[in-house]
Amino acid sequence: MFYKDERLALFIDGSNLYAAGKALGFDIDYKLLRQEFMRRGKLLRAFYYTALLENDEYSPIRPLVDWLHYNGYSMVTKAAKEYTDSMGRRKVKGNMDIELAVDAMELAPRLDHAVLFSGDGDFRPLVESLQRQGVRVSVVSTIRSQPPMIADELRRQADNFIELDELRDVIGRPPREPRYEQAGERADAE
Repeated sequence: MFYKDERLALFIDGSNLYAAGKALGFDIDYKLLRQEFMRRGKLLRAFYYTALLENDEYSPIRPLVDWLHYNGYSMVTKAAKEYTDSMGRRKVKGNMDIELAVDAMELAPRLDHAVLFSGDGDFRPLVESLQRQGVRVSVVSTIRSQPPMIADELRRQADNFIELDELRDVIGRPPREPRYEQAGERADAE
């Protein structure tokens, strides 16, 4: 469903893609992901959207954000908001849907094909609008997790649904070996 001469853009809902990969039991290799879609067409932009906790000394996502920024991704971030819910639990809110939608709408006149990495049903009106502008839309998510990570209405609206699990061999990172080191010694070194 891809043509070599079409102008592509990737719109990656970072937390959604991360959750889908985790649900399927693999990590995404973002270098391979970008290379795969460069191979499929003329990649104009690869956007990655994520919220960041700014007040923590260390954010576990910061190394990924920095790596993506230096390796050809257009990073779109904003500060996540922390709050305490009614049960007294600390929660983090950082929805990037509006930023993603605005970027997709602005780029639409220069695109032939948009690839949305999200299963969020809130994106159905965006997909419909892009299609009215003549842009084909592929959605990458999964129906193989329990529960499925893609909203049925989004999958039905897309021109093409790409099952994330079928990309595992192309964009998946090899699993890391578990580390059993203690005091500088390896557990298997006996």
